[in-house]
Amino acid sequence: MKTTESPRRIRVLHIVGGMNRGGIETWLMHVLRHIDCERFQMDFMVHTAKPCAYDDEIRALGSRILPCLHPSRPWRYAKNFRRIVAAYGTYDIVHSHVAHYSGYTLRLAQRARIPVRIAHSHDDASPSDRSPNPARRVYLSMANRWISRYATIGLAASGKAAEALFGPARQSDPLLRLLYYGIDLDPFRADRDRSLRAALQLPPDAFVIGHVGRFDEQKNHCFLLEIFRSVADADLRARFVLIGDGPLRPAIERQAAELGLAKHVVFAGLRSDVPHLLLSAVDVFVMPSLHEGLPLAGLEAQAAGLPCVFADSITTELDVVPRLVTRLRLSQPASTWARAVLARRDQAPPITQNEALALVEESRFDIRRSAAELARLYQTAVASCPTRSGNFLRDIGDMSIQDVIGQPLDSDVPKTL
Repeated sequence: MKTTESPRRIRVLHIVGGMNRGGIETWLMHVLRHIDCERFQMDFMVHTAKPCAYDDEIRALGSRILPCLHPSRPWRYAKNFRRIVAAYGTYDIVHSHVAHYSGYTLRLAQRARIPVRIAHSHDDASPSDRSPNPARRVYLSMANRWISRYATIGLAASGKAAEALFGPARQSDPLLRLLYYGIDLDPFRADRDRSLRAALQLPPDAFVIGHVGRFDEQKNHCFLLEIFRSVADADLRARFVLIGDGPLRPAIERQAAELGLAKHVVFAGLRSDVPHLLLSAVDVFVMPSLHEGLPLAGLEAQAAGLPCVFADSITTELDVVPRLVTRLRLSQPASTWARAVLARRDQAPPITQNEALALVEESRFDIRRSAAELARLYQTAVASCPTRSGNFLRDIGDMSIQDVIGQPLDSDVPKTL
């Protein structure tokens, strides 16, 4: 009796700085947990030799962590890249998540004859790149040329993220498409556990304002503390939970002390239970970021049914549950932001958490949709490459982007992979 041979697994090499807890990395972990491991092998090339938060789980799921060091020294990095690819076999896809540096990683991937090369933009870093110094201007120009030349697919987490990496003139390029993040919604179906407040040393009757984000300039923690101070002046019950870590954390801790907020602010650090904290310990979520691609934490806050106060610098694609969202300009004073937060405290919830969760589940941001869309993109892109050395854009000729990567984002996708 003749048996049907199962198809060969598609081998994907993700390139990322390190697999610590952040928006990009958390989304990649959601994908890894939900994608069909019989069809896809996902490995992670990282730019650090230090252990990262997700490393053990990645290995437990059958994937590899492959340190490729010295990204600031191109020749050494190239040697390391070639050594890793030679040692671990033939990859079908390189999926690069390192912003403009993807121009270099994809150039190396093309020279290694890897046929599908994806540049993925996750952030709207355009504000910081509008007036670069001369050296960075040269770097950005070269990186953009290399991305244009060596990427066979361009992905972006939002319209702003697409424009930031690929430029406004290329929005109609068939190379490009949006791939919205998906989040795992199962934790938001749990019952609220108010014991988490006690674990964070929050009073039972506290009015708790939450924020999730890496402590760096982008997240605007200094302004966040000014908002907190105005809220605390109006409500002595107010407490503030900052989830995350990063290089600016010591400075923000000092600023909190100088503002007299030391007893009001909980620095929760990196946490593996962010959905449960949002669901059980927080009353209002605030995000005054200077720029974002599409912040995962903002999606999670809406899935938890939290009133959200977002900066207008963040793409409105984030507003999955509009009744929960208040938008303010970063140019408005902290006192205005504080009044918006306090207004949410005084209003009845506009929607239940179950209703909010249902809206997120029906949206493009359920991980089942996001992972299925990515799986379909991988499978169709590999199938469209006649040779390992072929150029994807040349090979597909006049095919539309939907022909190349499957159905549009808002189409029905399977609930399981």
